[in-house]
Amino acid sequence: MKVITLRQLRYLGTLAEHRHFGKAAKACAVTQPALSMQIQALEAELGVPLVERRPGEVAFTDIGLEVARRAERVLAATRDLADFARHRGRPLTGRMQFGVIPSIAPYVLPKILPALQRRYPDLRVELRETQTHALIDELHRGALDVIMLALPVDNAEIESIRLFDDPFLLAVPSTDNRPESVRVSEQDIDTQRLILLEEGHCLRDQALAVCSSSRRDVSLGATSLATVMQMVANGYGITLLPRVAVDVEVRDERVKLLRFSEPAPGRTVGLAWRRTSPRKVDFMALGQLITETLGVGEAPRRTRTAAGGSSAAPGYPKKRKPRPAG
Repeated sequence: MKVITLRQLRYLGTLAEHRHFGKAAKACAVTQPALSMQIQALEAELGVPLVERRPGEVAFTDIGLEVARRAERVLAATRDLADFARHRGRPLTGRMQFGVIPSIAPYVLPKILPALQRRYPDLRVELRETQTHALIDELHRGALDVIMLALPVDNAEIESIRLFDDPFLLAVPSTDNRPESVRVSEQDIDTQRLILLEEGHCLRDQALAVCSSSRRDVSLGATSLATVMQMVANGYGITLLPRVAVDVEVRDERVKLLRFSEPAPGRTVGLAWRRTSPRKVDFMALGQLITETLGVGEAPRRTRTAAGGSSAAPGYPKKRKPRPAG
């Protein structure tokens, strides 16, 4: 009697991701004929066609898409089973696939990774930095173990904990006539001069949500906060800057930071993982280390609340005085 193998499901899932036999075979470290044969064997076992083979591309049948989705859940459950067996001893050992959004990664990772290495020397962290939607997708299919992002995560299969609140500041050119002591409001944001990250970054959506204006056709977009801040420094506009990024991005005397009146707009940063993962103890320990290392002063706690509209948590690091560039 033939059986469906995990290898076949993995090959199918990889093919669904790449939609190309050659690219999928390379990702699986096998030859293209070997991958094709396994897909054919899976089709024969199920008795239905899963893919339509076309020159240079692959199209999934309707049932093929559903089988691929179910295969992802089976593979994720298999990885969770392996994690359960491997990590029943000491916390944070072995491999951990850790995803972080770009508006957090360069500001938090340089602080927490050395602390992780010192406290948990047997942990091997594999990092993935990309946008929120990709992280959630990869977490759901088991390609990542835990992700760090802005909450909330609207997915019943994902559990999350709140780490800290990250308030926004208004970054303007130093030639702006408002003193740094002034407190601004959302109505003070000139959306016609607003520079944001490009489409797809959750920080862009969060910043637009702050604006009281109905204007949403912000034309300028950049791939990184570093680029945005250089544009502000050179007088091309203004932006909303997360507090967590201040020490890295505000080193230029041509930039001035203005604080918002309370309650300050912002986002809530947290960790998220599959609800079925057996490594919750690991992720709680990771959250504890992050809050301790950043000095935010609060232990992680589970949350399902929306982000924004809250001020910094007690103990949040104070703003460092800007230094001249170079």
